[in-house]
Amino acid sequence: MSFDDALNKAATSVPECVAAGYVDVASGMLLSLKTVDSHPRQVIDLLAAATADMFNGPNVSTIERLFKKARGLQDDGYHYFQEIIVNSENLIHVFLRGKINPEYVAVFVCRKTANLGMALTKARLAMPALEAAF
Repeated sequence: MSFDDALNKAATSVPECVAAGYVDVASGMLLSLKTVDSHPRQVIDLLAAATADMFNGPNVSTIERLFKKARGLQDDGYHYFQEIIVNSENLIHVFLRGKINPEYVAVFVCRKTANLGMALTKARLAMPALEAAF
């Protein structure tokens, strides 16, 4: 199965999903996108950059280093922030860091009327297939 097919399948499994993407947070690049609406290219490009900032931005990286230092751990590249949920006016944004490659983050955008627990569960269930397809 191609990655685009895997992303499309994942998007259709997540309740009320209107967009799904895969972002390389190390580079800030959008690797793939599936959406039901058309969006300006600037918005799509900013989605990848914003995702990279949320997971690997300087403040987040500093917090992770401080946690490791406080616990007496080496800075081995492990990331504490694995999932982020953002509720906006009309949408739920679910961001999930990959287990195989933690620099890849899947993004699922659902309508606000979706059940948050179900959207999160279905997004989590989709991750192994997405990672296997990439």
